[in-house]
Amino acid sequence: MSTLVQGFDVKKPFGTAVRKWRGRLGVSQEELAGRAGLHRTYICDIERGARNVSLESIEKLARALEISTATLFSYEPTNSETETKRFAGEGLVEILFVEDDAHDAAITMEALKGITNWVQVVRDGQAALDFLFFQGAFASRQPSQRPQLILLDLNLPKIDGLEVLRRVKSEPHTSSIPVVVLTDSDRDRDIQTSKRLGAAAYIAKPVGISKLTHLTPILHFQWALLKPPPALRA
Repeated sequence: MSTLVQGFDVKKPFGTAVRKWRGRLGVSQEELAGRAGLHRTYICDIERGARNVSLESIEKLARALEISTATLFSYEPTNSETETKRFAGEGLVEILFVEDDAHDAAITMEALKGITNWVQVVRDGQAALDFLFFQGAFASRQPSQRPQLILLDLNLPKIDGLEVLRRVKSEPHTSSIPVVVLTDSDRDRDIQTSKRLGAAAYIAKPVGISKLTHLTPILHFQWALLKPPPALRA
């Protein structure tokens, strides 16, 4: 990867992006290095803006951070301050994706690959609640970092999806977050229960971008667009 694009040095904003996504996951440099199969000093150099990064390493980092490559590395060269904000995804709708099945998760992440929204993936109901309520591994997160959309599988380990949905909708700080239920069940009971608990919509698996796009009139925003201004948000 060239470090200069039309005269703009991308190493520092890229390093800032990696550091911010790592911070949102609540993992150390060492843990990120382990996930990506890279050396810790290599991660340290990247975050300091002192390392040229190969395309292979960018892909490894995106997978380790559980976001798309486009989200981790996309830019329109302007000035350093604007570029850093763009890398951080500031203003974009943030998505919490709760799915325990690796195959289903991979299909959905592939569908989301072309968008620039930040996507946090967790694998069980307890981790979803920890993320939303700043507990456990996510205790260092800030209240301002709650997602604006939850994609929620129903069949989850530890705490099932319906209980997660019930908790989300019963808490004042999270009740306004739209929840889209993902299910491979055609049981009317699950669908009706989800609606009764406050789900905004449901999608039958496998999830594709066309199915997600159909939800935009219901959710009142489009993929990769900015969050509503604070005065318009619940």
